[in-house]
Amino acid sequence: MRATTAEGSGLLVTAPMIAPQYQSTLGPELTAALDKRGFTELTRVQEAVLDPALAGRDLRISSQTGSGKTLAVGFALREIVAEARAAQAGVAQPRALVVAPTRELAHQVEGELRWLYAATPGRVVSVTGGASYRDERRALGKGPAVVVGTPGRVLDHLQRGSIDATAITTVVLDEADRMLDLGFREDLESILGFVPKGRRTHLVSATFPAPVRALADSVQNNPAKVEGTRLGAANTDIDHIVHLVEPEQRMDALVNLLLAHPDEQTLVFARMRVDVAQIASALSQAGFAAGSLSGEMDQAERNRALAAFKRGTLKILVATDVAARGIDVQDIMRVIHAELPTNADSYTHRSGRTGRAGRKGQSVLLVTPQAVVHASRLLRMAGVAHRFEPIPSAEQIRAASDARILAQLLAAGEADEPAPAPRLQALAEQVLQSPDPARSIARLLAQSRYAQLTEPREVRTVSAAQVRNDKRGRGHERANERANERANDERPAHPRARSSARDQNASWVTFRVSWGSLQGADPRRLLAMVCRRGDIRGKDVGAIHVERGYCTFQVADPVAAGFETAAAVPDPREPRVVIRRDARQDAGPAASAPPPRHAPARFSGPRAFKRRAKN
Repeated sequence: MRATTAEGSGLLVTAPMIAPQYQSTLGPELTAALDKRGFTELTRVQEAVLDPALAGRDLRISSQTGSGKTLAVGFALREIVAEARAAQAGVAQPRALVVAPTRELAHQVEGELRWLYAATPGRVVSVTGGASYRDERRALGKGPAVVVGTPGRVLDHLQRGSIDATAITTVVLDEADRMLDLGFREDLESILGFVPKGRRTHLVSATFPAPVRALADSVQNNPAKVEGTRLGAANTDIDHIVHLVEPEQRMDALVNLLLAHPDEQTLVFARMRVDVAQIASALSQAGFAAGSLSGEMDQAERNRALAAFKRGTLKILVATDVAARGIDVQDIMRVIHAELPTNADSYTHRSGRTGRAGRKGQSVLLVTPQAVVHASRLLRMAGVAHRFEPIPSAEQIRAASDARILAQLLAAGEADEPAPAPRLQALAEQVLQSPDPARSIARLLAQSRYAQLTEPREVRTVSAAQVRNDKRGRGHERANERANERANDERPAHPRARSSARDQNASWVTFRVSWGSLQGADPRRLLAMVCRRGDIRGKDVGAIHVERGYCTFQVADPVAAGFETAAAVPDPREPRVVIRRDARQDAGPAASAPPPRHAPARFSGPRAFKRRAKN
């Protein structure tokens, strides 16, 4: 049985005392910390880090997600933590620096190292974007041995002089692959430029694609590979399931999956922040305890959502890939990919949020028939075996729900379960003596917690065989069309242009929102709010212009009327934000297309707004 008391540790619990063979290597302080948590056996990656042959070497630590890499890093830093230095004039002089891609991951690493080093002189602090500079400087002034932070904030403190890097002997780049994906290479190189040349540099990653290997080659000397699991090996504790759904029934399928497992914690992934907001809002309206986690949220909101998910108050959390880094909740039973990840490495990281520390988990993909080939290729590259299953039907969900209710009501009471209050017992007996007790009990159930969150949806079944036959049929049709074209010596017809809000001749309607830069508006946040309030997608939004006290934005004409009606409904979360058509908009030709992309403070849709993710 694996430990449940230390998130991300991956340690095994068999007795409340660390095994003797590790005590001399780890030392009395770390041994005491592990004993206090009830741990005894180490995972493979943690054992590998303690190999005496690795002393003084730069490490490339790889292991599947949830296998205890954070504690492995803690073990690798154990010898320098005891050499903590007091701050000079309030300036930290840490011995080790750990850089992580997201705030959540940085805080998680800080928490793990803090309890591990609790009995040592070494203090651990974190510095992340969104936090108070004053509070961070106060913490840095107490002389930490280890500083954990996100790239931008670490570099900022180095440049401001609140961190003196001259005493740093070891730098750890955690989840290096994700930091490169997010465009942090320049920041990382700048950070390493502050650190003495003779440092040790450790890279930690579940995957080591070519860009990560190139970074490692440029910053490490005489590196040693430390593999807890064979690089690229799949987590055998995760069951990978593919559900084929029609594009317009993706939300219906998601609702049915959640209703089929109402008591299990589930992490839902979407690609874009706008989609995260829309999915979370739709699930909340359906009665699910659902929250969201994305880059558009401020740090306080992110902390509240993550804390509620860890406590179990929120059973469902919808997140982007980036925001989910650092989510370390042992009880996540299921990961649902509402949208496919961009590549196999992203899939590995996503699915690794479940099946942690020896627990079983499921990674569920909602795949449209058009994306089957892409999904199969992605899973093959990720090295995982998968199977196709139909979405649970409405009838199956109702039957399972009824069975759960009946089992709970008729279950024999536990020996220590308190007896019902005499008043409630008397009421129950009166109900049974009424003319129609079954009707009374049904009414009671409808008003109780056994009432269904929302009605299950009717989802059309799409089989893998059907998709293959359809693709084969379309292939034959295309072949016949090409043959007829050649026979008639005709040029192939120009492909039918797809209807798109981005067409050059598309019409746009300008709207005005009573929210500007003074209130914290920016194109990224505005896009998410507009799509949520107006029930449209990012592709339907054109140019956005942010002013000090208000913003204007364009909506594609075909959806403008529906958007106007939906956006006019007050939002309890933003009661003072009003969206209406801009009375000043030009009805002439200039309104037929969005402004040029080079217009200041404007952009056309989410994909044109390519700014490096803030950390």
